[in-house]
Amino acid sequence: MLFVVCILLAAATFFLWQNARRKVTVERSQSYRPAANAAAAVCGISVLLAVSQGFTTIPAGHVGVVNFFGTVSDNTLKAGINFINPLANVVKMSVQTQELKEIMDVPSKEGLTVQLEVSILYHLNPEKAADVYKTVGEQYEPVIVEPQFRSVTRGVTAGYEAKALYTSEREHLSQLILKEIRDATEARGVSVEAVPLRRVGLPPGLSQSIESKLQAEQESQRMEFILTKERQEADRKRIEAQGISDFQKIVVQGISDQLLRWKGIEATEKLANSQNAKVVVIGAGKDGLPLILDTK
Repeated sequence: MLFVVCILLAAATFFLWQNARRKVTVERSQSYRPAANAAAAVCGISVLLAVSQGFTTIPAGHVGVVNFFGTVSDNTLKAGINFINPLANVVKMSVQTQELKEIMDVPSKEGLTVQLEVSILYHLNPEKAADVYKTVGEQYEPVIVEPQFRSVTRGVTAGYEAKALYTSEREHLSQLILKEIRDATEARGVSVEAVPLRRVGLPPGLSQSIESKLQAEQESQRMEFILTKERQEADRKRIEAQGISDFQKIVVQGISDQLLRWKGIEATEKLANSQNAKVVVIGAGKDGLPLILDTK
């Protein structure tokens, strides 16, 4: 629209400038000179403004959707300076990450109502910005994001007990909600990045009940760990005792009378060969060895 106004203004002031110039040059009427100069200045400014309408600047984190008298181009403009049809209208749409926060009452598997504070991080898919503009318009959030966000969140929590929102399972729920919302919005041109569960408000008394139950489960797990450790220690001692018993059996089986006599002979020989004074007692039974006493 501005382009058309500038062209019309430039044409009108150019016509006025020509008439004023003719008065000055042909009729030698100097009174028309200021009018000629003013018309020339306005005409020049109008031409510059008209030319500038052929360029547009798209900010960082945005894309430009070109609308030419109701016909939307499939090719979007990227960030920076772009050359366009001066008669076309450019709609600048953000593709930056946006956050939508909701505090909603969601059902649980037991039929309880839980207050849940949850956010969704999303952005417009630059490749589908033109389609979103054609089918929904610039304000796509209330049409695409919000309804799916609420519906999917309530649908997922209805399949889990309230304690799942209060325990480590909440991360699993968050990922499940994220997956289902992505499935619903990706085809519409909106990419969902994350769905963090921020705060859970449980009915009165339920949080204390859940905490008591979790504490009991932790105590049970601790006792199970202690029992397992004691069983392992008992098994270790049993194996150690069995090893000692086996060793003793092997040693007993390996000691014979012949071996003992041989070891006695070796010991007697070593003692007899020593330089110390000694007393030798001979005769200690049929298979006895001499008894040598060191008198030093």
